[in-house]
Amino acid sequence: MKISIASDHAGFEQKQALAAYLEGLGHDVIDRGPGTDDRVDYPDFAALVAHDVVDGAAERGVLVCGTGIGMAVAANKIDGIRAANVTSPVFAALAREHNDANIVAVSGRFVDEATNREILDAFVSTEFGGGRHADRVKKITALEG
Repeated sequence: MKISIASDHAGFEQKQALAAYLEGLGHDVIDRGPGTDDRVDYPDFAALVAHDVVDGAAERGVLVCGTGIGMAVAANKIDGIRAANVTSPVFAALAREHNDANIVAVSGRFVDEATNREILDAFVSTEFGGGRHADRVKKITALEG
């Protein structure tokens, strides 16, 4: 799977580790930055990943910041994105199965790397459930600009 990943300075260390983890699983990872842990503004990097996903350069996206909240909020401003801020593998699976989430936002400060690896495992391995969930996703899409 082709996966676009980015962080801000707070998520930089885990972004580096999670990108390597995904590559080790055989995924094609597009690292959208940043290249250091110098202070940056998370909306800039969330937008890069979101555009990769909606433009088809990546099938899914991963965002890492201090909490994951800001990244998810920013990414969700891009039409076609359904970013979910999750803190557990179960939430990641449900975000995929029920909401067809195409970006997962995780916490680099409050969730340990091992748990974030499990979150990514669930996120990339869970398919959208369709059925009754498809109608709800269509309603979410209808809310876009």
